[in-house]
Amino acid sequence: MLHKAFGIVNTTKQSLYVDGMQDYRPIGAFSFLGRYRIMDFPISNMSNSGIDRIQLYVDQSPRSVVEHVGTGRHYNINSKSGRIQVLFASEKSSDIYKTDISNFKESLEYINLMHQPYVVIAPSNMVYKQDFDALINQHETSGADISILYHAVDNAKDHFLSCDTLVLNKQKGVDHIEKNRGTVKNKNISMETYVMKKELFIQLIEEASAVSSLYTLSLIINDKLSDLDVRGIAHKGVFVAITDIKSYFDANLMLTDSAAAKQLFGDPDWPIYTKTNDSCPTHYHKIGKVRGSVISNGCDIEGTVENSVIGRGVKVKKGALVKNSVILAETVVGENAVVENMVIDKGVKILKVKELKGTPEQPGYAKRLDNL
Repeated sequence: MLHKAFGIVNTTKQSLYVDGMQDYRPIGAFSFLGRYRIMDFPISNMSNSGIDRIQLYVDQSPRSVVEHVGTGRHYNINSKSGRIQVLFASEKSSDIYKTDISNFKESLEYINLMHQPYVVIAPSNMVYKQDFDALINQHETSGADISILYHAVDNAKDHFLSCDTLVLNKQKGVDHIEKNRGTVKNKNISMETYVMKKELFIQLIEEASAVSSLYTLSLIINDKLSDLDVRGIAHKGVFVAITDIKSYFDANLMLTDSAAAKQLFGDPDWPIYTKTNDSCPTHYHKIGKVRGSVISNGCDIEGTVENSVIGRGVKVKKGALVKNSVILAETVVGENAVVENMVIDKGVKILKVKELKGTPEQPGYAKRLDNL
């Protein structure tokens, strides 16, 4: 496979902030399905597509990203020719200046060093499977200047809020890019995945920086639609965007369904790579019950778990009930406690409080390392 492109995984999302969880790590470093991090999906898509030079841009709480990515060896990247390079943004005077363009501008030296003619840019807050080699070939065949991956949905009134959407003409050309404000149910959600020549990418960075210090890549592309041939390419299959605590909650629970999970993980030739942890198998006690759930290694299950995602090393004590919830690693759910429609962050101990309940429409959240 020809290495036609280098990859960029962008963790900078100026308009997004997931209350609670993002206080401790960027969205790309969120635990997902108890085993993965969300950034594993774009990086694995690139690695499986033959892209072995990847730049990962980080603008907040970098430690969790660096610890997880490490040398990048677990992403099956050739250590002789390939590399994952973590690039850190400088401190900004205000969050409004934390834009992707600002980060790219600071790292132009490293972008210029890439010898590949194309760049594939993907976000770290979206989960999907995509062959980028096929995407590049489709882009070349079309003759477009820029190709943008999109997913057509019929639930945009209450999902994918604040995501970019593409308004397309009959030839799949992009007429304009706008935010989803929840006014119409049918939308083409931008997956913020772009293919273009490296030289054009550099030109857009320079022009956006000259227009405004608050400009983003999508804004400058929207400005240039009359000058450039920008096409939309449809994506099929599982697609979720993590934009708030509810979308994170929904995405995890959706993939407890085996049919949905098979679409994302069922191809042995397209593995999703992640950093592995050596731990003992989960201990299921005779009195414990598990239904329709994803349980990670190293857990101790004495109570009942229903339709939930349980991270590594979680203890569910005797008489406890965990239902419709996402429980991150090393949490303890004490005896006879009830946890329902909740996201429980890493290392929480639920020993005194006997009931934690949210709703499917508004899941609750317990902060990291809290004692409840």
